Amino acid sequence: MPVRLGGPLLVGALAAGACAVVWIGDPTTPGGFLPLCPTKALLGIDCPGCGTLRMIYSLLHFDFLSAVRFNALAVVALGFLIVAFVVWTYGSIVGRKVSGWQHHRWAATVTMVLVTLWFVVRNLPFAPFTALHV
Repeated sequence: MPVRLGGPLLVGALAAGACAVVWIGDPTTPGGFLPLCPTKALLGIDCPGCGTLRMIYSLLHFDFLSAVRFNALAVVALGFLIVAFVVWTYGSIVGRKVSGWQHHRWAATVTMVLVTLWFVVRNLPFAPFTALHV
């Protein structure tokens, strides 16, 4: 069976390109060309993804604590995405579909519940939850 790595190679190249843009754009410095979160700009609240560009920038600079500070859920999600990518790539190499975490019955429901809880908790207006605001 032929090895079909076109999809994983394309996704890997796009991810590397996105990381290069984040590295160059430096979202930790105000006034850059990277966009502001529309939810934060329009509503003044943190969406579940707020801080993700700064989290990625911090991870690219091996600053794990800052990454967690900017968006802890996104750090965990990135780990799960990397695992899914590795499983997909392995399946492409061996020529068969390999079931990853995202194929489990409750994966989408658990993901949505966690994202919703993160959205609510990080916008609570009292301590200790105000420390989650970015």
